[in-house]
Amino acid sequence: MSDSAHSPWVGQPHPEGEPEPISAAEEHAAELASDSHPLGTPGRRFDRRSPFMIGLAAAAGVLVTVGTVRLVLAAHEVLLLVAAALFLAIGIEPAVSWLTRHRVRRTLAVTLVFVVVLLGLAGFLWAAITPLIDQGQALISHAPDSLHHLEDKYPVIRSAADRFHLEDKLRHGVDTNAEGLRNGLIGAGQVVFGAITGTVIVAVLTAYFSANFPSLRANLYRLFPHARRPRAILIGDAIFAKVGGYVLGNLLISLITGVLTFIWLAAFGVPFPLVLAVLVAVLDLIPLVGSTLAGVVITLVSLTVSLPTALFTVGFFIFLRLLEDYLLAPRIMGRTVRVPAVVTVVAVLIGGSLLGVLGALLAIPFAAAVLLLVQEMLFPRLDQSEHRAG
Repeated sequence: MSDSAHSPWVGQPHPEGEPEPISAAEEHAAELASDSHPLGTPGRRFDRRSPFMIGLAAAAGVLVTVGTVRLVLAAHEVLLLVAAALFLAIGIEPAVSWLTRHRVRRTLAVTLVFVVVLLGLAGFLWAAITPLIDQGQALISHAPDSLHHLEDKYPVIRSAADRFHLEDKLRHGVDTNAEGLRNGLIGAGQVVFGAITGTVIVAVLTAYFSANFPSLRANLYRLFPHARRPRAILIGDAIFAKVGGYVLGNLLISLITGVLTFIWLAAFGVPFPLVLAVLVAVLDLIPLVGSTLAGVVITLVSLTVSLPTALFTVGFFIFLRLLEDYLLAPRIMGRTVRVPAVVTVVAVLIGGSLLGVLGALLAIPFAAAVLLLVQEMLFPRLDQSEHRAG
């Protein structure tokens, strides 16, 4: 028995009376090992058509499906953080790739993108955190008084408020929130700690995914058979480009709408312009529903100034919506994301009902990816089958 057949790191010392079949197999294993294949070359495949393999595959499929479903349900919160980080990593990939094409190392490119984002957030918070807190507290605390002021100016609002008891509900909500803030410091601390922890986890995972995106992409494509790999690369890169273009384009459009809203509100003397502009920018990230909800809120606040101001604000948001749909989105996103309006509505509704805000954000790029797969894979096969049948 050759000593080179035994690993010096496993099961030392080997027994002297080791069974002959094992000794022979280890000697043969030593002969199979080489520099190119240190663990030997793969052997021939099992007979997949044998009854044993069919039954084993069926049982394993059921167990894997059940186990996967239970695992997803048990770890859905963590999986959502991972999905958000991967989504953001794919989203910043166009910027990182642009820097790498200009001879910047990938690690440095990811660092530069993160630094720019963090500096932008830090600068915004440094300049606007105090006005945001003051205006936010004033907006919440003065909400009942603003509603009472609207009731005095507009009898229609008074009748609607009396019918639905809006003033009592609004005052009760404000008092409840204030009492909760006073008595629920532990719960509030837990919420803040959870939000900070989730943000840090997403940021770290995003940096990791972005820094290692080329290797992750390569390993993903290695899962496809050799004959189908080139086609998978073309389709996969097209999907990545759609997601990246959507994320960066949506963030830029949201920033533009927030700035325009702040200018409009400040020009017409609408109260709380900064906090309302930030609200518009955040809600505009949510497809379809977000901008509409933001327009309703801003219009109600502008009613406290005057009815003409509210009507002009409605016209401004209609113009802003048209500007976003027909000028900003086509020019910023180009043709990277092209989803029909009906598919967009259905995707956002389904994504929002399944995963909330994150599902609504992921719905459009996911729908774009599905449409690309249908157009490139399903439709050609259906057309060929129809042609053969004819």
